[in-house]
Amino acid sequence: MGLWFTEKQTDHFGITAKIKRTLHTEKTDFQQLDMYETEEWGNMLVLDDMVMTTEKDEFVYHEMVAHVPLFTHPNPKHVLVVGGGDGGVIREVLKHPSVEKATLVEIDGKVIEYSKQYLPSIAGDLDSERVDVQVDDGFMHIAKSEQAYDVIMVDSTEPVGPAVNLFTKGFYAGISNALKPDGIFVAQTDNPWFKDDLIQQVYHDVKEIFPITRLYTANIPTYPSGLWTFTIGSKIYDPLKVEEGRFHDIETKYYTKELHKAAFALPKFVQDLTK
Repeated sequence: MGLWFTEKQTDHFGITAKIKRTLHTEKTDFQQLDMYETEEWGNMLVLDDMVMTTEKDEFVYHEMVAHVPLFTHPNPKHVLVVGGGDGGVIREVLKHPSVEKATLVEIDGKVIEYSKQYLPSIAGDLDSERVDVQVDDGFMHIAKSEQAYDVIMVDSTEPVGPAVNLFTKGFYAGISNALKPDGIFVAQTDNPWFKDDLIQQVYHDVKEIFPITRLYTANIPTYPSGLWTFTIGSKIYDPLKVEEGRFHDIETKYYTKELHKAAFALPKFVQDLTK
């Protein structure tokens, strides 16, 4: 029958993947970290029994976190990624030539270490001279920053363990303060099938702080339900009003300039969460 990993997404539903072998398992100072080689998805990073990323479908999440805000902002130079120790968002950020410096703040240095070892296609750009990697608490980093960044991306786990504080209104207010006057931020906000209350709460918290708040989606098969949401908060720039000349050619597998706007066309039951 073989070895299978199952992520129990609710008390009554989960997804499962056949495992070739366990590459690494460790209880870090913050969470349980497991790295598996799977039959279907390649190498897979799992934190606290939740799938974080896989070699096969990682590009969807990382591209949609990075390129939507970076093409919306007319001149992003300084970018902060909170979490994201696997390096995928950083890899995508560096595809934008205007970015002079990308700061990664990851609380668990073990995620960085083992992503470099077992997910080199994702983490390979963490050693770039344009990247400043800090093993630190992202919540506290935000609290100490003032008008420092053009774009902030919150690449967190689900709101459990060390990521709980990254889904609070106070954190979003801190992000607003850490952004420059024309800054933009984006956060992954889970799925609408099982976490509709979370999406609704985050959207309305962000809307009270940022003049322009929008929700968009992507299809990520190894995440709960496959339908994933992102919430973007912007001080000035509307992601639905990006001028055609802003888009430039970059290498992607999921994101396109057409999809940039199409991703904001929400199914009715998801759109209702923004009311």
